[in-house]
Amino acid sequence: MNIVGVLVCAHPHHLLGVRDQLSALPGVELHATSAEGRMVVTIEDIDEGPLGDTIVKLNNLEGVLSAAMVYHHCENDLELIEEEGSA
Repeated sequence: MNIVGVLVCAHPHHLLGVRDQLSALPGVELHATSAEGRMVVTIEDIDEGPLGDTIVKLNNLEGVLSAAMVYHHCENDLELIEEEGSA
């Protein structure tokens, strides 16, 4: 499982449109938004392709000025199964 944190900066006049576009992307969750256009987003593994491709999609959304990965967490599936088994 991979989870990445992304800081998305959008033009303030396009903020609502960018939020709508983000919510339509699989695996993307919006956590916080500022009036200046900064948004905190997480992306979780999806079957649609690599996480890097999703970050590229974020950068290409209309109204987005930049999208930068600021955090990455990775666990292999075996570790997750072992953790669930010991709980």
